[in-house]
Amino acid sequence: MEAYLFEFIGTALLILLGNGIVANVSLKDTYGGDAGWVGITIGWGMAVFVGVFVAADVSGAHLNPAVTIGFATAGKFAWSLVPGYIISQFLGAMTGTTLVWLTYKKHYDATEDQGAILGSFANTPAIKSPFWNFLTEFIATFAFVLAIFYIAGGNDTDGPISLGSLNALPVALLVLAIGISLGGPTGYAINPARDLGPRIMHALLPIPGKGSSAWWYAWIPVLGPIAGGVFAAIVYMSIGI
Repeated sequence: MEAYLFEFIGTALLILLGNGIVANVSLKDTYGGDAGWVGITIGWGMAVFVGVFVAADVSGAHLNPAVTIGFATAGKFAWSLVPGYIISQFLGAMTGTTLVWLTYKKHYDATEDQGAILGSFANTPAIKSPFWNFLTEFIATFAFVLAIFYIAGGNDTDGPISLGSLNALPVALLVLAIGISLGGPTGYAINPARDLGPRIMHALLPIPGKGSSAWWYAWIPVLGPIAGGVFAAIVYMSIGI
């Protein structure tokens, strides 16, 4: 239960700070409107640093179902713990994004751009093309999870692996690199909980004029990252070093 609690806390902090930077850049009348894409990618990298640093020594700081399922596929994490981790991650994401909404409540009320509102919760593609959007999330998450296997020291042990707190900075830099290099087409969800949890809250929260939650796209940031994480595990096991 302590591990589940810290997956919840770590994911909530991740989304609070990650979606917080998007809200700061995108919503009307904030002080962060000039930060742009570079500001968003740096903010998400630092959000990952905080979430991983807080949760790492207790839960291993997966904070992402694609990581949890990837580790389990590679035999580095018990399948019996996977459901509890994923539930904790989704609840943490829903909580974190609700805190963003509370923080920026007056700015949500003032914002008329429905795309900007949704973008501070969940992803939509820059160009709508389901196959290519899926492939983008698959490739980005493959790179993310494969790198995490080695950051976490998985090549040094046959047992479970986790992201110790000393690995928080490398993982943050990894997310920053992915955001800057691969994030343009889809906004680099690379995390099913990061997208679907906040998307659910976008649908539920009383935001004036918020528009659609874009459910037509919701499956891509879920299945793309999971497939990418599983493929990363297969490649990692095939390399065998």
